[in-house]
Amino acid sequence: MLNKFFKKTKYITVSQRALNNIHEDLDSRPSIPNGMWVKCDGCGKVLYKQDLEKNNRVCQYCKHHFRMNAKERIDLITDKDSFCQFDENMTSTNPIGFKGYEDKISNMQKKTNLKEAVITGKGTIGGESAVICVMDSNFMMGSMGSVVGEKITRAVEKAIELKIPLIIFTASGGARMQEGIFSLMQMAKISGAINRLNDAGLLYISVLTDPTTGGVTASFAMLGDIILAEPGALVGFAGKRVIEQTIKQKLPEGFQSAEFLLKHGFVDSIVSRESLKNTLKKILYIHNRNR
Repeated sequence: MLNKFFKKTKYITVSQRALNNIHEDLDSRPSIPNGMWVKCDGCGKVLYKQDLEKNNRVCQYCKHHFRMNAKERIDLITDKDSFCQFDENMTSTNPIGFKGYEDKISNMQKKTNLKEAVITGKGTIGGESAVICVMDSNFMMGSMGSVVGEKITRAVEKAIELKIPLIIFTASGGARMQEGIFSLMQMAKISGAINRLNDAGLLYISVLTDPTTGGVTASFAMLGDIILAEPGALVGFAGKRVIEQTIKQKLPEGFQSAEFLLKHGFVDSIVSRESLKNTLKKILYIHNRNR
C-alpha cells in the first residue's frame, strides 16, 4: 500500500519535433479580425456584421433597428444619385470660447468624415422631390449647435423657395452645451422657419429615429404635419431618471418609446425601415397630386 503511495507517476513524453508541430498549427490558424460580429441589443443574438449591413441594420431575428449614420439613411430612402447636398462645408466656430471645443469638433470630423451633425440637401424618393435633412448621432451625439440650426433653417427656406415638401430625420441628444445660449436659440429659429413653410402650404414630414431627445424633441421634431417613427426609437425631452426624481413617481413601462408615443397620440405611425422609402413615396405622391 505504502509502496504504491510513494510510486512516481509517469507522464507522457513529448518530443521537441511534436512541440514544434503544435506551434506551427497554432500559427496557421485563421485570424478573425475584430468587428466582424455584433451583439443585438434587442434579442442578444450575435450577428454577422455584413449580414446586418445587407439588412439595412435591422436584426434578422427580432427586427431591432440599429442606429444608422446620415449617409446610410440617405442611401436607403433616396433614389440613386438623386441627392444634392446643401452647405456641405459649413463648420462650427467656438462662440462662447468653450475650452477644447475646437479640438473636439476636429476629432469628430476626422472620425465620422462629416463636417457637422446634420446633412441637408434635395433629392427624390420614388421620383418625388423633397428637401431632406438627416441628423447623425455619431457626431457629438447629434447635438444641435448653431451650424446644425443654420443648416436646417436654410434647408427649410430652400423648400419654400422650390415649393417642395420637407423631410427631417431627427437623431439627437439635444442642445450642444459647448455653445450655450447659441444652441438653445436654434430651437426657435428652426421652429420659426417651419411656421413659414406651413404658411406656404407645404408639407413637413418628421421622422423620429433613435434617439430623439432634448431641445430637438421640444421644437421641430414634434412640429411635423405627419410624424413617423422607427420601431423602438427613444423619443423624449428629459431622461427617465431625471423625470422620476422630479415628479417623485415611477414612470410607466416603455415610457418614451415610439410605441408608447403612438399609443398616446404623439406619433402618427411607426414605420419599419424596409417600408420607410415606400411610405414616404406614397405620402409625397398624394400631397403633390392634391395641391
